Amino acid sequence: MTSDYLIFTGLNILLAWSAYVILMSGSLSFANGAFMALGAYASGILTVKFGWPLLAAIPLAALATSAVAVLLSLPALRTRGVYLILVTIGIALCLRAVLESTSYIGGVRGMSGLVGTQLWHIAVLLVAVGTLLWWISRSPLQRVLDAVREDESVARAMGINTVFVKAAMFGIGAAIAAMAGALYAHHMVFVRPENFDILVSIYIVLYVILGGTNNMWGPVIGAVAMTLLPEVLRGLADWRPTLFGVLVVLMLLVRPEGLLAFRSRSVRPRPMRAGAPQAAQEGANR
Repeated sequence: MTSDYLIFTGLNILLAWSAYVILMSGSLSFANGAFMALGAYASGILTVKFGWPLLAAIPLAALATSAVAVLLSLPALRTRGVYLILVTIGIALCLRAVLESTSYIGGVRGMSGLVGTQLWHIAVLLVAVGTLLWWISRSPLQRVLDAVREDESVARAMGINTVFVKAAMFGIGAAIAAMAGALYAHHMVFVRPENFDILVSIYIVLYVILGGTNNMWGPVIGAVAMTLLPEVLRGLADWRPTLFGVLVVLMLLVRPEGLLAFRSRSVRPRPMRAGAPQAAQEGANR
């Protein structure tokens, strides 16, 4: 039982990070549940239909999902704000319809025989993705992402290819969601398209909003809280959606930037040599 809690908490952290990565460039996606489904079914095809080992199937499923996400993002990113949200919701709904109508992967009956996920798989992936996000937050790339997120027009004037940046982050976020989906499917043994409905994408976004969108630790806090909170409220199962809605409204009113609102510094300040200020002043006086 404890192992299941740890596995689902780790998976939700990965899913929260997948939405956070896309949000780093200023795009809010409700299609991460669909990317999770693509990773689950793509890896399932490789392991069940072709007999691949899980650890070999996960990277290929993530790569294929990332490529699909980038292709879908190119027309989707022509829209902004609420229109982009509607497009990503449409992507999620369309993908579910495709999965339900594809008999090769079981259709509405689902796919079974998915086994192999272990806790250490998720732990290793958490460390890898966390290290990548930490490196981004400490590199000049974070400043590029901040510029694109805050004002695309200014970013383009600075020579930043905003379409490439947004599409790349869309692909990276989709790959993370796909790997989480593959591990989820091979832990559950059996999955159906309804396991990846639009509510999954909504919860993923809520993890990030509740925890905070300004740093990589906010989504972690949000995912852990929303994973363990249902267990605390198990006796109020019928009221859980209502309680979650009230919690979101309260958070938006009290702390609109999330539980962790601080912003990570992108580049460490370089220590200045002792004689540098004096030398600079002498050069200016000349």
